Amino acid sequence: MSDSALSPPPPDPHAPLRGVRVVVTRAGDRADALSGALAALGAHVSTVPVTRIEALDPAPALAALRHLERYEWVVLTSQNAVAFLGERLQSAGRGSADFRDIRVAAVGPATAAALDTLGIAVTLTPERFVAEALLDAMRTRGDMRGARVLYLAALGARDVLPEGLRALGAVVDVIPLYRSVPDVQDAQALCQRLLRGEVDLVTFTAGSAVRAFVQAVGADAAARAGIVTIGPATSAVVRELGLDVRAEADPSTIDGLVAATVSARR
Repeated sequence: MSDSALSPPPPDPHAPLRGVRVVVTRAGDRADALSGALAALGAHVSTVPVTRIEALDPAPALAALRHLERYEWVVLTSQNAVAFLGERLQSAGRGSADFRDIRVAAVGPATAAALDTLGIAVTLTPERFVAEALLDAMRTRGDMRGARVLYLAALGARDVLPEGLRALGAVVDVIPLYRSVPDVQDAQALCQRLLRGEVDLVTFTAGSAVRAFVQAVGADAAARAGIVTIGPATSAVVRELGLDVRAEADPSTIDGLVAATVSARR
């Protein structure tokens, strides 16, 4: 368990999260932006990844990318998917130029920014950064019937987009690039902190993290802290597991999650 509160919080007595004990469950380097933003507002932040990312067999993605010209659309809904896309493109001998005649949809600005670092232009990003909104935006274009779509995602990702696009007449190839697996290395210590009332808020950026968290610490401990989520899909998993959502980000971005954490304190 790493503790982002090793540096003391700002001396400002009016810092909105001063003294609030927050656990960030996001995995890997992408936890840094959230943890740093919360610490800057005075929170005592512990970073406890409850999942880790594992690559899947690259063969299906390589086969699709080597025949990229058959697709009208490529759809991505996470930064992790973009990171693996970059690796697979290199292995397939492809690059950003191969996307010149392909429309690319990204679920939100973070995913779009990650694509931009690969030199891939994004055609469509919805106003709300959830799969349902992306589907609505693609529906309004009126050009999905008969379109061939490559959807690059996590194993077990919700089927809202592929099923919705198929209902519009698109032909959708779903290729999982990675999976999230439980990482319970620090689970026992976190469980004890929760049971002793030493955690005020826990933040989640994915439903898979919620499931891994409850599996790791148990339902009783999980219910001891306020839960803050990045959006409705993650909140739905929280409620499915019988827990309450203290606050939900709107928009579904890291900045939105920080604002929701501030509101959850009140």
